[in-house]
Amino acid sequence: MSISDLRQLDTQSWTSASLREGADDVAPLCTLGLHLVRTGTISSSDAELAQIVGRHCAAPIDDILRAEGLLDESAVLRAQASRAGLRQASAHELAHCAEPVPGIDPRRMIRSGAAALRGEDGVLRIAVDRPEAAEALGDLPDALRRRAPLIAPRHALQDAMADAARTALTAAAEARPPASESCRTWRASPMRRGAIALSIIGLCILASALWPAQIFGLFVAWATVTLIISAAFKTAAVCARAIAGAPAEIQPPLPANAKLPKVSILVPLYRETRIAQALIKRLSLLTYPKCLLDVILVLEETDETTRNTVADIKLPPWMRSVIVPDGQPRTKPRAMNYALDFCEGSIVGIFDAEDAPAPDQITQIARRFAAAPPDVVCLQGILDYYNPRQNWLARCFTIEYATWFRVMLPGMAKLGLAIPLGGTTLYFRRDVLEELGGWDAHNVTEDADLGFRLARHGYRTEVIGTVTGEEANCSAWPWIKQRSRWLKGYMTTYLVHMRRPRLLHQQLGAWRFWGFQAHFLTALSQFLLAPFLWSFWLVLFGLPHPLDPVLPREGLLLFSKLFLAVELLNIGFYMLGVSGKRHRHLLPWAPLMHLYTPLGTIAALKAIYEMIVAPFYWDKTAHGHSLESAEG
Repeated sequence: MSISDLRQLDTQSWTSASLREGADDVAPLCTLGLHLVRTGTISSSDAELAQIVGRHCAAPIDDILRAEGLLDESAVLRAQASRAGLRQASAHELAHCAEPVPGIDPRRMIRSGAAALRGEDGVLRIAVDRPEAAEALGDLPDALRRRAPLIAPRHALQDAMADAARTALTAAAEARPPASESCRTWRASPMRRGAIALSIIGLCILASALWPAQIFGLFVAWATVTLIISAAFKTAAVCARAIAGAPAEIQPPLPANAKLPKVSILVPLYRETRIAQALIKRLSLLTYPKCLLDVILVLEETDETTRNTVADIKLPPWMRSVIVPDGQPRTKPRAMNYALDFCEGSIVGIFDAEDAPAPDQITQIARRFAAAPPDVVCLQGILDYYNPRQNWLARCFTIEYATWFRVMLPGMAKLGLAIPLGGTTLYFRRDVLEELGGWDAHNVTEDADLGFRLARHGYRTEVIGTVTGEEANCSAWPWIKQRSRWLKGYMTTYLVHMRRPRLLHQQLGAWRFWGFQAHFLTALSQFLLAPFLWSFWLVLFGLPHPLDPVLPREGLLLFSKLFLAVELLNIGFYMLGVSGKRHRHLLPWAPLMHLYTPLGTIAALKAIYEMIVAPFYWDKTAHGHSLESAEG
């Protein structure tokens, strides 16, 4: 990071004048800095730049010098070993001699960037990347504490420790949250799920054969009730959003004397060879100080193609890959659970493979977290699509996202409701994320689930105005597969959190509890029961309706008018969502959203089927079909 980069971070407190003034009262060089200058490894001017950067960034001098390309890792390690009179670990020791330390959680060793290595002399020693790190481990056995530590690259030590404790780490990634807040216990009863589902389906078929009009009427009644609740819920969110205004795009500067924190970004990749190069290029555009960036490309052990693709790319020093051991379920949340312990930042963010974040996004996140009260532990950015002109489906998907992330989600947050998270452009205070056990590895919409787990434990999520571009699914079947996964996860999340309704009510409070019910029940019901509402088009066109034997025509006409009124209201919400300058070209397409919803019903039926036969199956979405749109 250069001084010109620092200026971009905050024109009020990061001006060149303030940097020049800061240079006069910079603290003396640390021990490592003095050693590097005295040995001629770096120049005094390089050390001065690192000091200036260090006034504003919570990063040690060696991280700053590496990020600036002024020093490579081997030089840093030689300096660390030389100044403390320690030996560097050999490549053989790192590759073959790591062992778990009895009584110490290997995840804590990985978080600390340490490993226990047994040398050729048969003696077990702690290896760290800097001498002071060994002291921070604390409760080491006395024998290890008395021995001089070894020096080795931090990431190599993490990899060595991960190999040595592979079984324990794999199991931990699969079962990180408490069992009471996870769906992983469902693995024990697949036959029971099937039996219950078949019984319900059989009863519905039998009842429909005996009382067709009455059963149809019951479905219509529930669809109508949830339609009214959904319309009221959306209207309240729209009004709250209108009163509060749009989420802030520019956050206040950091408090005086505060330093920018280190931020880790997890980027799960699975079968993403087409987009890997573009992803790295986009992440390189981030203006956050590179000495404070810790980008982790999370790769599956079995995905050799993506691993080879990433291996052929020269990654910058602030970007690395972590290989997730194979296990079940093979899902994005399990991979993130595994990679979480490798993170170095106090803030952890999530990007998807196709994401194109705003260059200043992480700076805005750091500022907001610095100003936010302690109970705000999650910031959700706005997701948008960079290929809305590709075809009709991409346009509709963009309208839906614009309405959800720019209107509904901020409105729900302003109403004080718990909100389902969006899966990417998410940032967490790391300590709270670890406290809650990360993500449910078995829930295929881990983001929505985590949003409500945060709320259950008294934490809040805010929507922030920074925008990330994504790739809209622009083919019908891939869209259905992606939406069915989301709806299956919604069903899973609802069932998990409703295991103990009284406890959920106690934890969320009445307002958020009923908001939870309104959101999930209406969303799922409207997708599944939409055909019953569409049947009222028959009445509007004067055609026979299945409820003619039980309801007078005037009653059916009343239902039809209600259905039509809510459809017009929804179109109004969609038009509001795309009324900004960025999306105004989509306004003429908003009335066609009624033709877009049948895809959701097909996806909901697919989700119901998978809930029975494969509740943890992750239907992968292919990316990289619209790279030209992203670059444009």
